[in-house]
Parts: sequence; C-alpha cells; structure tokens
Amino acid sequence: MPIDASRELTAMVEAAHAAGRGLLRRFAQLPELAVQTKSGPTDLVSIADQEAEQTVRSMLAAAQPSYAFLGEEGGIAGGTDASQRWIVDPLDGTTNFLFGCPLWGVNVALARDGMVVAGVTYLPVMDELFVAEQGKGAWLNGRRIHVSARNSLIRSVLACGIPFADKPDHPVFAREMTLLSDRVAGIRRTGACAVDMAFVAAGRWDAYWERATNAWDIAPGVILVEEAGGIATSVTGDALDLERGNVCVSNGAIHTVLVDTLNAALYPEEPLA
Repeated sequence: MPIDASRELTAMVEAAHAAGRGLLRRFAQLPELAVQTKSGPTDLVSIADQEAEQTVRSMLAAAQPSYAFLGEEGGIAGGTDASQRWIVDPLDGTTNFLFGCPLWGVNVALARDGMVVAGVTYLPVMDELFVAEQGKGAWLNGRRIHVSARNSLIRSVLACGIPFADKPDHPVFAREMTLLSDRVAGIRRTGACAVDMAFVAAGRWDAYWERATNAWDIAPGVILVEEAGGIATSVTGDALDLERGNVCVSNGAIHTVLVDTLNAALYPEEPLA
C-alpha cells in the first residue's frame, strides 16, 4: 500500500480484510453443508454475501459517514455527500465460492463525481491484497505492480467474462472466440471479474473484457489497471462509464487491436482487417 495512503484507502483495506475473514469462515463450512442438503450451500453463500457487505458498510460508514454507498446486496444508500460514493461487491465470484473454487474476492472502491479514485480487491484464499489510489500507483501485498509489456496480440493471454444462461449476447461471444482464438496465445475465464482485472494490473493477463457487468464488479479493477500503467475503456473503446455495463482493460499496447476485433464481432458482415 502507498506510504501516503489516504484515510479512505486505509479504511477500505481494513474493511476488505474484515469481510474476507468472515467469508473464509463460511467458505470452510461449505463441504459439510454440501452433503447435508441441496439448498444448504446456496443459502450459506447468500448469508455470507450479506454478512460481508454489512461488515464493509459499517466500517466505511465509521470512517466517512457522509459518503453514499452502493452495494451489490443492498443497493444504493444515501449519504449527505452524494459526490462521494463507496462501491462494494462483498463477494465477487459467487459461483466459484459455492463450488469450493478459491477464485473469489472482496471489491471495495471509492468514486468521486463518478470517477474511481481508490480501489481494493482482496482475494482471501490466496491472501492477495491489490490496492490503488489515484496518482499513487498499484500495489500487491505492499509491492508495486505494473501491467505487462507484451505488445502483440499473438503473444498475449486474454481473460473474458462468458455470458451465462440468463445474459444476452451469446452469438456475439461466439463470434469473439472465432475472431480471437487463433490470434492470441490463450484465453482464460476465471469466473470472477475482480480476479481478472487485478491479474491484468499485475501483468498476469494482458487484457480482460466483458459485455455484461455492474459498477461493483469493475470499479476497483479500473483504477488498479490504470495506476499499473494500463487502459480501461468500454468494449467499444469509448470512455468508460461504470453504469454502462461493459468493460475492456488492457496493458495499453494491445488495446486498439483488441477493441477493433471485439467490435468486429458485433458486425459479422464486415470483414476484419
């Protein structure tokens, strides 16, 4: 974490750690519940989600009670200073959590006038804490991190979000895979936006995109990637809007060609250059 971290960032880190500890306790209960009832693990995840959000919300409110709050579980809660908003996903990667996969995390961000100025992604099972604050760099467990230096698509490993049953754009995703699969070194899908965006910031992936997201999925990852030297835009390459519902982040070097390829998937009648 930056030596000169703000009071807000310090509170975000403490809240993410506290929520992570609670989630780990619930995570350890899953194997026993899985053999008892069909609904048991699902109910536990719902409880874990709500507990984690309440933990984060109460700790952030203690630090800055006037700030507004947007959480995946509780929605929007007012504050006297609407220009400042906490954005929280207490458990990103819920399905992974439910199935006993360690790729899940806690997302906490602070937006000022709609722009993310600080972000924390904590991956409890791996005990990896990613933090970033505007103008102060991106950090992993106290070590400065940077995006990768790979500058060609053919050498790059990408990550993506796959639309599942109740999400649209399955034909578009199929065309994206057709266009990209033989033009890259690999494509990954972890099932947790928080993980993928943090991994781009750390140089583990070269880019990540998804067409169906929420503000709480992507807010911390945006500033993590930007402060690590990368780029965050919409999938179309326009300026990122947290509320628009899609994102593309990369190391910057491959951004234009990746966005062009993704856009080509929207218009299959037009050949890709």
